[in-house]
Amino acid sequence: MRVNSLLNATAPVQEVEVSGWVRTKRDAKDFSFIELNDGSCLANIQVIADANLENSETLRHIGTGAAVKVRGDLVESPGQGQRWELRATALEVIGAAPEDYPLQKKRHSDEFLRSIAHLRPRTNKYGALFRLRSQLAHAIHTFLQTRGFNWIHTPIITGADCEGAGELFKVTALDLDNVPQQAGKTDFSRDFFGKEANLTVSGQLEVEAYCLSLGRVYTFGPTFRAENSNTSRHAAEFWMIEPEMAFADLNDNMDLSEAMIRYLVNFVREECRADLNLFCRFVDKALPATLDNIADNDFVRLPYTEAVEILQQAGCNFEFPPAWGKDLQSEHERFLTEQHFKRPVIVYDYPKDIKAFYMRGNDDGRTVAAMDVLAPAIGEIIGGSQREERYDYLEQRLRELGFDPADYWWYLDLRKYGSAPHSGFGLGFERLLMLLTGVSNIRDVIPFPRTPGNLEF
Repeated sequence: MRVNSLLNATAPVQEVEVSGWVRTKRDAKDFSFIELNDGSCLANIQVIADANLENSETLRHIGTGAAVKVRGDLVESPGQGQRWELRATALEVIGAAPEDYPLQKKRHSDEFLRSIAHLRPRTNKYGALFRLRSQLAHAIHTFLQTRGFNWIHTPIITGADCEGAGELFKVTALDLDNVPQQAGKTDFSRDFFGKEANLTVSGQLEVEAYCLSLGRVYTFGPTFRAENSNTSRHAAEFWMIEPEMAFADLNDNMDLSEAMIRYLVNFVREECRADLNLFCRFVDKALPATLDNIADNDFVRLPYTEAVEILQQAGCNFEFPPAWGKDLQSEHERFLTEQHFKRPVIVYDYPKDIKAFYMRGNDDGRTVAAMDVLAPAIGEIIGGSQREERYDYLEQRLRELGFDPADYWWYLDLRKYGSAPHSGFGLGFERLLMLLTGVSNIRDVIPFPRTPGNLEF
């Protein structure tokens, strides 16, 4: 049985067997107390191992971190804070852990735990975090699938540049010690794909093809950041959820994004209470109020131009002075959500010069139908737009930005054959986890972080 099943038992159980890892062991004169955890839940089950145990000599070889199998009876516990304990009748050491086991019974820093990322899920904090991550992924699928969305597996290797900076992570089979050249440049015609290939920064372009066939689709998979950014909010590899809807405009997009965030906040509050409570107690004591604020309040919807005016009139000494035509910085986003409106904000209709080529141009010729969802404590959590469905406008925009329309022939075809208004957004899975747990560094919400200079494990 698993520990969570034992702890949720409604009556004593004879002859159960459980396997797990020793969190602590405390020896008394005639017996030992073992705190055992198998990763199924935050709580440990206490094992009482009597000195008269059939193979009690094995107790001497059990230390913190050891993997053991215990057989015994589940009985009511006389101790406080626990209903059940396991009275062992047999105990087997599956894998011993020597004294240099790095996770001893003390508080470890996040920086230290990143250096042993292969062991950190055995701690309370990271066990809780990655259980929550798993449940949240399931909730995302549930939210979208029950609304008629189909999950599309888009390629990780791509020759199409979505964000305009997709060339950072190249994929090649060429001999890097003898790279073929043509006219002084790398001859990618002799590479595996016969052309330059990169790791994707987004599955959006490909998923649009399925949006304009199946109506409602989404991606959920790994993407690779297209810039060398080493901050607490950025990672080189991360996961993205990208829903896309046909026959939908920017307002539909904002409706879906708000509904999705509020659904996921309510999900973790209701279905992940034990694990979430750890973060509320030990990571961010303001987290319950933050989550209540998101779940209980309608999101403000604010044009970019008005957002800039509010920031300019705020009387704050921003590090980056707000100005029309410049992107909002994290300090601006947090001012709007935490100080001015004190709730989530959706900013929309951004200047076209700071947004991607595929966003639909507005009638003013200066802005595009783009939107960002800003959340208290974290800033941008979602970015999206209505897509440009007009062939001529899209082709012209590609040329304005110096892209060759021939490289996007299939993407333009979608506007040539049965084009329709459509919209979508990208939700960074790790950013979402940071919001829901109060964890401040993206390196701590992904199992094995990939950041500049870091490719361990």
